[in-house]
Amino acid sequence: MPKTMKKGETAVLTSEEKKILQALQGDIPVTSRPFTALGKEMNLSDDDVVRIIRQLQDRGILRKFGAILRHRQVGFTQNAMVVWAVPERLIESAGERLASLPEVSHCYERTPPFEGKYNLFTMVHLKTADIPSSIRRMAEAANLDDYQILTSDREYKKSSMTYFPAEIPEKDGGE
Repeated sequence: MPKTMKKGETAVLTSEEKKILQALQGDIPVTSRPFTALGKEMNLSDDDVVRIIRQLQDRGILRKFGAILRHRQVGFTQNAMVVWAVPERLIESAGERLASLPEVSHCYERTPPFEGKYNLFTMVHLKTADIPSSIRRMAEAANLDDYQILTSDREYKKSSMTYFPAEIPEKDGGE
């Protein structure tokens, strides 16, 4: 299990680790082997890139790695966040069922629950305008009946956090 860094704890990073973290905070190549392409830029093999990423995770420096889908650009014109009130004993099975549905891109448990009871969140992307009917079918599939549909009319800019500038200055030996 990866360690969690404590508040105020500072990690010492190698130059390779810094380069990889710098590359991961932006867009990675859209290819079947993105770590091969990243490795070539850094004179590393894809195995080295993956090994270093895993080490960063194990040390608690890199917590998660994800992709941002520009859903409107691929034809998903409707989206909604659906919040579900799920009994604690059913949260895992309901979450697995909802997460397995093709229209669900995100599914996670929230603690504390939203409004004191909505503890499971799903992000739904659809190509049709009939969000309520689609979500009713989802509710039936997961055997859930207490939910709220939260929709938005506008997509806001999605961007990654930037922790390292384009050029990372090396520490002076005298510090």
